[in-house]
Amino acid sequence: MRVRNVSHMKMDRPHDLGGQEGYGAIEIDTDAEPFRHEWEARVFAINRLLLARGLYTLDAFRYEIERLDADRYREMSYYERWLFAIERLCESRSEDHA
Repeated sequence: MRVRNVSHMKMDRPHDLGGQEGYGAIEIDTDAEPFRHEWEARVFAINRLLLARGLYTLDAFRYEIERLDADRYREMSYYERWLFAIERLCESRSEDHA
């Protein structure tokens, strides 16, 4: 297997924020609830169930999130991105089985 030299590649997609400046410090609230809204917990549970049932893979799930254009990615909350990915994956699966 040939290994590519990727040291020259720039990671500039919206989900590749590591090492970028201008986003400020990450604040961690250790007393916070894991979900801000009940629907977020439901999205989390739905994703776990669909992954466990083999409807899609974690790689496919992440890929759908990474396909969002930069503006839309930044507009959406964390679990809104999850919901978007789940919807896309379910839609493509239903199209495959139509």
